[in-house]
Amino acid sequence: MKIKSYSLGQLQANCYFLIEENECLIIDPADEASFILEELQKRKLKLVGMLATHGHFDHVMAAGEIQKSFNILLHVSKNDIFLIDRLGKTAEYFLGYSPMVIKPISIKHLIEIKMKIRKFVFNCLFTPGHTPGSVCFYFPKEKVIFTGDTLFKGGIGRYDFTYADKKKLKDSLNNLLTLPKDTIVYPGHGDKSTIEEEQNILNLFSL
Repeated sequence: MKIKSYSLGQLQANCYFLIEENECLIIDPADEASFILEELQKRKLKLVGMLATHGHFDHVMAAGEIQKSFNILLHVSKNDIFLIDRLGKTAEYFLGYSPMVIKPISIKHLIEIKMKIRKFVFNCLFTPGHTPGSVCFYFPKEKVIFTGDTLFKGGIGRYDFTYADKKKLKDSLNNLLTLPKDTIVYPGHGDKSTIEEEQNILNLFSL
């Protein structure tokens, strides 16, 4: 499986293309649909699905526009649907202007732990804390995990939102740190890391 990473939008959210032969699974479509659609066309890739690590606008705002070109689902936790419902307002708050937002029209709730989408086989790890519906996508065969805004290189997700939960975030991080140490961490922002590099991450924060 090939992994292509793109930092998109004003908040530089990481959008990941997972590629098997000519099929592509996107993790966090971010908010630059035109770039994503152009990249898919340029690489002659067939989009087979989109996964959201959580519902924040900078990670999913492009999904609705992409769905106008591809009849594919956006997989997201039902616990973050309230964030999807208010994409426009949240984007306006953080960006300082009112962007054009096309809400996702085809959504499937993440409920299964073990998932398969076409050629892609992975585990959905429920990791609430940053948001109620934060999830991570773990590919044991490839030894990689996509952590969204739960775990960064040398950092953790915010827990000062009204809907965030400090204790749940700590529990989620502890669970992630039990994965094999050579697991590569692909976060929602910034550079990649490994579980081994982040073993002491909780010592850096007042959790």
